[in-house]
Amino acid sequence: MLEATPHCPVVLDVAGTTLDANDRHRLKHPLTGGLILFARNFESRAQLTALTAEIKTLRPDVLIAVDHEGGRVQRFQTDGFTHLPPMRRLGELWMQDAMAALAAARACGYVLGAELRACGVDFSFTPVLDLDHGPSAVIGTRAFHRDARVVSLLAQSLMHGLLQAGMQGCGKHFPGHGHVAADSHHEIPVDRRSLKALLADDAAPYRWLSGVMASVMPAHVIYPKVDSRPAGFSRVWLQDILRGRLGYGGAIFSDDLSMAGARQIDGREVSRTDGAVAALGAGCDLVLLCNESLVAEGAEIDALLSGLQAAHASGLWTPSSDSEARRQALLPATEPLAWDELMHQGAYLQALEQLP
Repeated sequence: MLEATPHCPVVLDVAGTTLDANDRHRLKHPLTGGLILFARNFESRAQLTALTAEIKTLRPDVLIAVDHEGGRVQRFQTDGFTHLPPMRRLGELWMQDAMAALAAARACGYVLGAELRACGVDFSFTPVLDLDHGPSAVIGTRAFHRDARVVSLLAQSLMHGLLQAGMQGCGKHFPGHGHVAADSHHEIPVDRRSLKALLADDAAPYRWLSGVMASVMPAHVIYPKVDSRPAGFSRVWLQDILRGRLGYGGAIFSDDLSMAGARQIDGREVSRTDGAVAALGAGCDLVLLCNESLVAEGAEIDALLSGLQAAHASGLWTPSSDSEARRQALLPATEPLAWDELMHQGAYLQALEQLP
């Protein structure tokens, strides 16, 4: 049983635009702490609002999240949602007018956060802090800029806008995914730079923003000169460097455990449960398992939930009340504006005018 040290580390997904019996059962599981939505879960604002309301009726404390960055990674794009620019456009604006770029980044964060919250979504996995080195197609226009200083300032402004909307954000993908060409969705990227080089460049935003980021997501990338494990499964990266050297105290999410970059640890193929145990043991507070509701009626989700319970019973994983506190801190602390009210709010209308 988990009552002594409550910890709800699993972030799962649902298949459709409404909940079915399996979804409801999983949401009530004591290890479920979050739910991530995708484009397939959206057909209209009214439907999305009804879906999030039902989720909260079942589990008021669950964190409803989405990958909603702008550009090509924006899950909800119709029925009134503002089309937000890719973050690279803010970096390009910086080169012309730095102050206008900072204002535009804050506006992006506010519009993004306010629209999501008006539909019952608590949290977005943004901003991307990866540097725009060029070869990474999976990052590409999602990155603000090549310069870590510019990335940090624009990301800080975007997070300021999120906070004005009552939403926390997530810096990703620590210590940096932008230098490798391989896509960790399909293979395991390897970045052979030294720790000194990584800390001086790609990881620098995490040092500068360590006190203002509510959460961080590590990369499914191996940095062999630092550790043989991908960063999200590495105590060296998460405990010694991120928490220790960089002084970070917020929540840490694993990236999706179903990605190819998460399926091998120490040279062997691992199950989703093994990956979750490894990520939690390395220092992650929460673990994501995405898109498995579409396969075999979500059998892998059920296997992960039961597997984590078994891992706890056998001593392979110990729930953490500190991790649970960090999860709870990601939940909004204020009530959102309703959509119709938001459409007439002065701050929102001004932010729309400031978008690039």
